Amino acid sequence: MSASPRGILPIADRRATTRLVWSTARRHRAALLAALASFLVGGLALLVAPRAFGYLVDAIDGPGDGDGVLLGVVVAIAVAGVVGGLAQLCATVFLARAGEPALADLREEVLDRALHLDTQRLEEAGAGDVLSRVSDDVRTVSQSLVEVVPSFVQALVAVVFTAAGLFALDWRLGLAGLAAAPAYALGVRWYLPRSGPIYAAERVAQGERAEALVAGVHGADTLRAYGREQAQLDLVARKSWDAVSYALNVMRLLTRFGARNNRSELVGLLAVLSVGFLLVRDDAVTVGAVTAAALYFHRLFNPIGALIFLFDEVQSTGASLARIAGVIGMPAPVLPADPPRPANATLTLRGIGHAYEAGAPVLHDVDLVLAPGERVALVGATGAGKTTLGAIAAGVLVPTRGEVLLGGVPLAQLGRRELRRHIALVSQEVHVFSGTVREAVTLARADADDADVRAALETVRAWGWVTALPDGLDTRVGGDGVPLSGAQAQQLALARVVLADPPVVVLDEATAEAGSAGARDLEIAALAATEGRTAITVAHRLTQARAADRIVVLDAGCVVEAGSHDELVAAGGRYADLWAAWSA
Repeated sequence: MSASPRGILPIADRRATTRLVWSTARRHRAALLAALASFLVGGLALLVAPRAFGYLVDAIDGPGDGDGVLLGVVVAIAVAGVVGGLAQLCATVFLARAGEPALADLREEVLDRALHLDTQRLEEAGAGDVLSRVSDDVRTVSQSLVEVVPSFVQALVAVVFTAAGLFALDWRLGLAGLAAAPAYALGVRWYLPRSGPIYAAERVAQGERAEALVAGVHGADTLRAYGREQAQLDLVARKSWDAVSYALNVMRLLTRFGARNNRSELVGLLAVLSVGFLLVRDDAVTVGAVTAAALYFHRLFNPIGALIFLFDEVQSTGASLARIAGVIGMPAPVLPADPPRPANATLTLRGIGHAYEAGAPVLHDVDLVLAPGERVALVGATGAGKTTLGAIAAGVLVPTRGEVLLGGVPLAQLGRRELRRHIALVSQEVHVFSGTVREAVTLARADADDADVRAALETVRAWGWVTALPDGLDTRVGGDGVPLSGAQAQQLALARVVLADPPVVVLDEATAEAGSAGARDLEIAALAATEGRTAITVAHRLTQARAADRIVVLDAGCVVEAGSHDELVAAGGRYADLWAAWSA
């Protein structure tokens, strides 16, 4: 894997990318071999027409029956055209049968690995980098499979077979055709080192552009609130222009590269005609043979040009494959074979310190112990470290210092799958999955029946509005269904918690998106969902904190107060000031 700038996900080197392509292709070797055989038949069919014209020239120039040869030439060219067309059709079909499943395999692998990325690693890379790989890069490879690969293989077969045809006519004509090879090689040598790095940089620029777009869309409300819309638009425009600039640079190179190709074609054709003239003058070959040789070499113009210019697309596809392989090649999370079982639901945070960037800690030596069934609310001003501490407690963020234990067992020893059975996290940004309401809830427990689903929904006060939907539990929601409000989406998330029944729950401002009208109902739903469980609530509303057994006040990453609501109000400290401001 190569180093990646600004913490983006790794980009595979050429060896790792080739290994991925080879291992994927081997699973579909039968269809690939059939496609290759079809391409070879098509390549042979292309040799017929120039050679037939050569025979026709010799027949006209000689004493033979020109009319009979003409009929044979027409029939041969027609048969070759039909065979070549059928071969091309078969090649396309077999290539699709091999390529589409292979592409589906790649898409599933990169998506699976992306979904299993650690939250910390994902945030470091940025959502835009991940999205560009599972969308832009996969789309680039898909288009290449349909458009570039067939053209590339067809052109390569045509070049090889046509060059063989030249040598079959006369080895000296073949060598004359090869005179163009150094000119082509010099052009490619000039072009590839200049264009390759630009394509790799273009893919990075596209990821940064996607990151700017995603950040702007997700943070639109905040940007409008602070009047920063234009600044974000300027950032998007700047990142977009960076990506466009790379594309323009490649086009400039392509234009200069095309001139070099034309010069190479001129050198080769002049060499073939000059050598042919000398050979005909010495009666070493016939005029028909030289005619066929000239036609063969002229027929090489398009395949060689296609090969050279397809390097442009091949490099672009290679850059995308390297980014896909970089994600697939990331080590999969190691799940312990027999994880230890926590003794109880006691959650212990010991000496927790964390810094997203070196030298800028957001938490300082936080110690916190939650007894089984205890509800603790984290409060503090924006930037105090509440969400970071909640994420660490939930096990989705590994602290820079310190450790988190559940029932005496470090979270790192549980493994991700076992951890999620014991600790559930509900954030304020809840995604509504496309599907029925039933499917949205049973994500937490696939074997739950309708009675279990109803009980969970009733617990979080969602059963009433669910039954009012057109098809009840069978109503489709999400992107292709009935749109849900923020409060309704959170109620489904809380219903999943009830259904999963974990001993520990972390609510990260889970009622923040409810709005004033639905806040109270959602707070009651959150209390019901956490009943009997050890719970940490990152409190957006101090009414949530008031209902907690204990309140922990954070300021600049440190615990400055802890106690019940009444105790802290009576103490007249930081929490009392926050409560006074909230009450007012």
